[in-house]
Amino acid sequence: MSTVRPRGSAADTGSDFARLTQRITEAGLLQRRPGYYTVRLGLVTGLLAAGWTTFVVLGDTWWQLAVAAVMAVLFGQVALVAHDLAHRQVFRRRRPSEIWGRLFGNLGIGMSYGWWMNKHTRHHANPNHEELDPDVAPDILVWSTEQARNSSGLARLIGGHQALLFFPLLTLEGFNLHVSSVRALRSPYMKNRLLEGSLLLLHLAAYLSALFLVLPPGKAVAFLALHQCLFGVYLGCTFAPNHKGMPTFTGDERPDFLRRQVLTSRNVHGGRLTDLMLGGLNYQIEHHLFPAMPTPHLRRAQVVVRAYCAEIGVPYHETGLLQSYREALAHMHRVGEPIRRQRRAT
Repeated sequence: MSTVRPRGSAADTGSDFARLTQRITEAGLLQRRPGYYTVRLGLVTGLLAAGWTTFVVLGDTWWQLAVAAVMAVLFGQVALVAHDLAHRQVFRRRRPSEIWGRLFGNLGIGMSYGWWMNKHTRHHANPNHEELDPDVAPDILVWSTEQARNSSGLARLIGGHQALLFFPLLTLEGFNLHVSSVRALRSPYMKNRLLEGSLLLLHLAAYLSALFLVLPPGKAVAFLALHQCLFGVYLGCTFAPNHKGMPTFTGDERPDFLRRQVLTSRNVHGGRLTDLMLGGLNYQIEHHLFPAMPTPHLRRAQVVVRAYCAEIGVPYHETGLLQSYREALAHMHRVGEPIRRQRRAT
């Protein structure tokens, strides 16, 4: 999809978000939901503990692969809780958000809270900006035809057929999350390296000890592979619909905050099950406009935001879950054309 151009002057568009914020505030949608998060954090913690208890009780059996699949979903739910904590949806203050974020992230699933916070903050500030958003930086995949033309190494090798390879590559995302978390410990932006590293090490030691003490080596490796692969696929399927295939920016292209967030985001409609499995990220437009808004308010906020965007003439994109994947994959195939064309020429 081609890049989009800013609309309106800063003075004109700057007030659009202020008026929307006033409506959202008057509706009470920015208020904290301590009861909801007490129940949610308690349920996720309890289910994770129940999953590991089931693993120990079952012992040496190939039925553990079913446990691995369930645990992949539970790890994904823990990651979504860590996401909400990082955005201060749960606690207004930074310190309790960091404490619980590291407990759920570093200790719970082996994901560095500090690494993810740095990466995700940059994404929120400049979504789909090819030079500023780390989520669309050309690495293994390319996200624009210009990136495809300039690609090299693994990105060039994969880029021509990246749409076909996207879901298989997601099986590596769980492993990549752990590796990136450890590598980030050496980064200058990382705070509390000792704490972050200690919690990551404790998670790894407990995880591997549990697997190889309860299961023989072959089954332990099978459990680890299936668990981490499905965890990566679940995370990828949760985040892929949000921005992939939506307009991108380059250089000095930087519309006002409201348009920057709305134009680059895609909502996914569905029922309560969709809300649960995607952790509220299916309301990506509302989440990007109001990152600290508690998850249970996003559904109500959608009605306000969608109507307001229609009122001021800002495109608001929403689709079903399967269609969101089709759009993302179609975009990935389209931007890989320069690589395919060059290969045909040679």
